Amino acid sequence: MELLEREAVLQDLAGHLQAAVSGPGRLVLVRGEAGIGKTTVIHRLAQWADPRIRILIGACDPLATPRPLGPLTDLAPRLGQAVRSTLTGTLTGTCRADEVFDCLLADLGACPSLLVVEDIHWADEATMDLLRYLARRLPNVPALVLATYRDDEIGRSHGLAALLGTLAGHPSVYRRDLAPLSRRAVARLAGGHAVDPEQLYHVSAGNPFLVTEILAAPAEPIPATVREAVAGRLAGLSPAARGVVDTLAVLGHRASLRLPAEVLPAPDEPLQEAVACGIVRTDGRVTEFRHELTRLAVLEGVPAAHRLRVHRQVLAATRSGPVAADGLALLADHAEGAGDAGAVLDYAPAAAAHAVFSGAHRTAAAQYARALRYADRLLPDRRAALLEGHARACLLSGRLDEGIASLRTAVGLRRSLGDRLGEGEDLRWLSNWLWPAGRTTEAGYEGLEAVRVLEGPAPSRELARAYVNLCQLACYRHEGAAVAASHAEKAIALGERFGDDGVLVQARFHAAAARMLSEGRGWEECERAVSTAMAEDLPLDAGFLALVMCWLAALRRDAARTTEAVSRAEAYCLDRDLLSYLLWTRAWGGWGLLNRGAWPQAADAAQHLRVHPGAPPVVRAMALTVLALVRARQGRSPAWPLLEEASSLVDADCLVNTGLGWEARVEAAWLAGDHQLSRAEAHRALAALEDRTHPWLSGPLACWIRRSGGEVPQVTAAGPYALELAGDWAGAAARWDRLGCPYEAALARLSGDGPALRQALAAFEALGARPAVAHTRALMRARGVRPVRRGPRAATQANPYRLTNREMDVLKLLNEGLSDAEIAARLYISPKTAGHHVGAVLAKLGVHSRHEAARKLHLPERG
Repeated sequence: MELLEREAVLQDLAGHLQAAVSGPGRLVLVRGEAGIGKTTVIHRLAQWADPRIRILIGACDPLATPRPLGPLTDLAPRLGQAVRSTLTGTLTGTCRADEVFDCLLADLGACPSLLVVEDIHWADEATMDLLRYLARRLPNVPALVLATYRDDEIGRSHGLAALLGTLAGHPSVYRRDLAPLSRRAVARLAGGHAVDPEQLYHVSAGNPFLVTEILAAPAEPIPATVREAVAGRLAGLSPAARGVVDTLAVLGHRASLRLPAEVLPAPDEPLQEAVACGIVRTDGRVTEFRHELTRLAVLEGVPAAHRLRVHRQVLAATRSGPVAADGLALLADHAEGAGDAGAVLDYAPAAAAHAVFSGAHRTAAAQYARALRYADRLLPDRRAALLEGHARACLLSGRLDEGIASLRTAVGLRRSLGDRLGEGEDLRWLSNWLWPAGRTTEAGYEGLEAVRVLEGPAPSRELARAYVNLCQLACYRHEGAAVAASHAEKAIALGERFGDDGVLVQARFHAAAARMLSEGRGWEECERAVSTAMAEDLPLDAGFLALVMCWLAALRRDAARTTEAVSRAEAYCLDRDLLSYLLWTRAWGGWGLLNRGAWPQAADAAQHLRVHPGAPPVVRAMALTVLALVRARQGRSPAWPLLEEASSLVDADCLVNTGLGWEARVEAAWLAGDHQLSRAEAHRALAALEDRTHPWLSGPLACWIRRSGGEVPQVTAAGPYALELAGDWAGAAARWDRLGCPYEAALARLSGDGPALRQALAAFEALGARPAVAHTRALMRARGVRPVRRGPRAATQANPYRLTNREMDVLKLLNEGLSDAEIAARLYISPKTAGHHVGAVLAKLGVHSRHEAARKLHLPERG
């Protein structure tokens, strides 16, 4: 697994190693909780070390009676004869420990060395004395001594505490902490796995061991290895301490120690014992489990009767006084655990409302779901309100199917109550979210039905929103600026009447967006609308408009604007827990990477979205399409199965409307040499666009018909497409160059003269576009154009994958699991240059991930 967020630690330790072997020597204490990656960092440092440095790695063992000088005993075969002899004498009682220490010091002074002693929290007294001895004398030898320990297992009475106190302030002793992984790093590790990155971070708290084990067994609520590790720690606790830990597990991840005695009797000494074993931590007022997954593993073993008793005791004690807003969720949990349905219905909806206010939509969805489990006894209007809350929270947190199901039930309840405003509003929400579900035809039907229902009563805020929804659908379905504007005008009139800023900003944005798509003008108006929504603190509107800007930029193939829009939307959605919007943003970001020619990165992003459990159908379809295009353009495994899977997820209208779906089918057929199929797919797509105006959809389809030798239809085409269709290949290529799309620029140059064809060939070769290279070479032969022969170097020619020497260096470092920054440090190049080399390696090897590339290093060469 990739080693993330350890570059600074490794560089610091490498600096210590370099300084130590040059003199004076030093001792570095590396500390962190269990599973934080201390051993991984040490072994990576050993891989980095100069081959002339002797590497000595020993470890202490978790034995009931630790071995005297256990780490040194393990290292004896690699130490000098004097050390081995005195060590044997010490163990048999014929030599003193200080004689071993003297011999080891002399041995370390004989050559530059790295001596590692792992897990000194399990060390015997003699090993601790050895470290005391070395700390004072290391400045005289060319050696770095690294000692690692778990700081979560060092209580006040632990033997290591005395050693640490002795070493405090010593000039040759340094300390380095290993911190948990950040959310971003956990999300990166989760890429390509069917795991919710945010949930993974929540239960692991960024602990690399827990992250790794969860990813290795995503179907298991608690991986067996984690369960066993927790059981091992609990086994050493006294019955009193185990009882405290069990009670704390029932109380939740974090619990106040100010609890009635019947809940947590006399916890001080047992609690300190639990803290010392690394299960929990406390500041004297509050205690918490270090990791939520650890708590769940403990809770799994708590007897049901004990859980029920604690839940009831806490619920009774807490209900007697005021309840803070941030305590509602825990109280709802205790209410459900206590089997008190009335209390659940009191606290779960309130906890959900507080979560919505805080922007925690996943938490809100969970609390609404909890309330709905007990909602049968409620009146229909209150049950409908819970369903509506649950639906909106689900839709915003990536649980699309659950949200749509709740909305359908809510529509039926509102209709049965004769609540036309409520029914119309729910129909509008349903229409709004059927589109990302890939059911665009149904979305249009429900949108019209919402307006029909709401136009019956007096004008309302709900009707304004229903008009906005029709305006949005007109934009996404490319029905033209006039249609979108007519809906927007109605929405704006009602929005101004009722003072609904969200309606106003959405209507103005989508009217401008529709005008931009059909007429090419309106970007600045859209940008103003996004800025207004953000300035007026309309998070749902602002997040949604920001992601739509990503789509607009990608659809118009504007690489720079796509990058800027994705960066802004991603930061905004992450900050406000808008998971569904975030996944959409990343889908358009993957398309943007494809446009820029960053194909390996685009494939990685697409693969992450393809398996993400919260990705809606349109996002998955887009990811599959990008992945298929990368494969088709690289001439790798067949792209059609991926394209067929994408088309099965969404309806035909959606495939056209998103902008890439159908065009990808046309291109894949062309790259496979099936020009007849390419033309047929293009004509099918144009037929689906009939009566709709969108130059950025019809233009590329017409260009593909032209490239495949068909009769070019009369369509409205945007900028570079219009130039190519008019025969101005040079103008089209120049426009693509300005947009930052090298592949499209090379395609346009296929219609050009000899120099243009050579330029196209060079671009395709740089991108690793093997089918396009073959097509270009065939075209050049047919036209009598000779390619410029700049053959690769001999070493590159000899390499089975045509990797240059530098690319082989990069591949070897990928095999070590290094990041771009780490590769840059090792090769003395910039991280950006390292990234380019990594992309070239992946392209030449025909793989999508760094892990697959590393595997290629160990495979036999191709014949």
